[in-house]
Amino acid sequence: QVQLVEAGGGLVQAGDSLRLSCAASGRTFSSYIMGWLRQAPGKEREFVAALSWSGGSTLYADSVKGRFTISRDNAKNTVYLQMNSLKPEDTAVYYCAAAYGVRWPKASEYDYWGQGTQVTVSS
Repeated sequence: QVQLVEAGGGLVQAGDSLRLSCAASGRTFSSYIMGWLRQAPGKEREFVAALSWSGGSTLYADSVKGRFTISRDNAKNTVYLQMNSLKPEDTAVYYCAAAYGVRWPKASEYDYWGQGTQVTVSS
């Protein structure tokens, strides 16, 4: 049974940093793409960042490039999203997700999802 458990959300001020974590369990994720996606109130879920667990290559949305960093800890089976220089428009529920395969998936193509963690950035 695959489980993705996010942690690390909270309320911060603009310019602050947060680190989200996603503890993955239930299978070997070496053939998976791990992603972070977010959904703000009244908006569709959108891609934020993704990482190839085996090769370590990464992909970012333009809106977060240079501010967010996705990484993994193989020993802990955990994926992180370091978020710096946060802006009010980053406010959303952030989801960790996993997709089997070797190409970057669309948001709808992720196979497993965590429960989400709220990030609120005040101005």
